[in-house]
Amino acid sequence: MTNSTAPVRFLLAAERPATAWRNGGGVTREVAGFPAGSGPDDFGWRVSLADVASAGPFSAFPGVDRVITLVEGPGMALTVDGVEHVVDAPFHPFAFPGDAATDCRPLGGPLVDFNVMTRRGRVTADLVLAGTPRPVTVPPDATVLLVCLSGTAALDDTALARYDAALLTTPATHELRPGGLTAVVTFRGTPQT
Repeated sequence: MTNSTAPVRFLLAAERPATAWRNGGGVTREVAGFPAGSGPDDFGWRVSLADVASAGPFSAFPGVDRVITLVEGPGMALTVDGVEHVVDAPFHPFAFPGDAATDCRPLGGPLVDFNVMTRRGRVTADLVLAGTPRPVTVPPDATVLLVCLSGTAALDDTALARYDAALLTTPATHELRPGGLTAVVTFRGTPQT
């Protein structure tokens, strides 16, 4: 059953600014973060899409857990604390600590990845990639973020284009109808620093 009176904040990909990396190797577009207006040192959780153009080190995020998912392009080799991990299968999340020394080498060209970051010990994230219609329930103690990663999707009666998102913060049940793959990220915990 859908509770259509519950507020939903739609976050359109076309309205997201790109922030260039300090090393010049790509750009990041923040989808959403909490608390609102928080920066790299004080977020509880943060979700972004990154365009990776060239090899280089990842920024360190002490005390942060990361999950990265390839969504476009040939993939990358990530060297995390000296161990190489090939991330070349689309839509297969790879988790690693944000405080680990991490270098990235694209495998044959530019790529786009989906990043979920949470403050360790304060917030957890459960990431599910949905490809079939399903109800999305927002529990009383959680926030849910939906991001259309391929194709299109519909949340209740609103269409989402690729990379559009919906932020659900009020307990309710909604109907998700993906026309590709949509990330359903459920955050729990106390994100305040």
